[in-house]
Amino acid sequence: MSVEAGPLSGLLSGLRVIDLTRNLPGPFGTRMLADLGAEIIKVEPPEGDPARPLGSLFEALNHGKECRKIDFKNAADLNQLRDWIATADVMVDSFRPGVLKAMGLDWEALKLINPKLVMVSITGYGQQGAWAQRAGHDLNFMAVSGVLDQVRAPTGELALSNVQWGDLAAGSSMACIAILSAVYDAGKRGQGRHIDVSMTHGLHAHLVMPKSTGALLAPMLGGRMPRAGEDLLNGVLPCYNLYATADGRHLAVGSLEFKFWKAACEVFERPDWVNRHWQRGQLPGSPDCVALRQDVAALVASQPLAYWAERFEQADACVTPVLTLAEAQAHPLFAGQALVQPWSQVA
Repeated sequence: MSVEAGPLSGLLSGLRVIDLTRNLPGPFGTRMLADLGAEIIKVEPPEGDPARPLGSLFEALNHGKECRKIDFKNAADLNQLRDWIATADVMVDSFRPGVLKAMGLDWEALKLINPKLVMVSITGYGQQGAWAQRAGHDLNFMAVSGVLDQVRAPTGELALSNVQWGDLAAGSSMACIAILSAVYDAGKRGQGRHIDVSMTHGLHAHLVMPKSTGALLAPMLGGRMPRAGEDLLNGVLPCYNLYATADGRHLAVGSLEFKFWKAACEVFERPDWVNRHWQRGQLPGSPDCVALRQDVAALVASQPLAYWAERFEQADACVTPVLTLAEAQAHPLFAGQALVQPWSQVA
């Protein structure tokens, strides 16, 4: 059997989605559905989506969609929207709780005209609770969820990420999971549902590693949770760390398992480091752990990034250069792809 990669553009053929969302979380989520073959009708206010003036961003979020405009304050336009919803499988919105109800477009009203409709509402803090009406952006959701506190340099400074994890991972991706699950269920039962996607709650759910490993390490830290640089995957381990090179770049050493660390030590030409690994009894944060991390840092800092990238190119050690955006776009993994998608058909 031949194995060829290919697009998955037809998987959701026949799925009709009314997209009332704006900005980033909803549009990226429905763009992924469009990439998989769904028919997306993007409904905008007369002034258009706020991302339209940004050109390339709007195209990245909304290619493959049919864009229509209505005046959400006009009764006739709202009736037109109801007609579209009546023939749809899914409606996605990102309004604050209560806004759609004021327009007569809440779940109780819409399920009467389309019992199989799946309605997914993406908000910052959820449809209910004391925070439901609060405004926010990705930075706020990251902050309140506890995720931003985990994104620190080993020295403790907070990092302001240029990747919107709340919007995309906790908003777009969680919404897609909810949509596809609910559509599957509606196909079996003949009945839709209204799903609440809270980006802040979605982010908090992603804290599975800090909460779990933190509990394991707390006894070694006098009962407190690990701080920056003290947890298993944020800097305490020599085998899983970021190291500066001689030219101010960085090498990502992800040799978490012993077999990868052994391979890395072969490239480093330091066989004496092999058994100084957490799977060989080295305690995280112990004096030997700290000393080894300093030794690895000194060795990596002795050469430029290109040297290490070449040395590790053929090594099965989970060690890679930290690429700039431009370098990543030119990398063989992505070069020549007009649209980079996370899925492709293997066979």
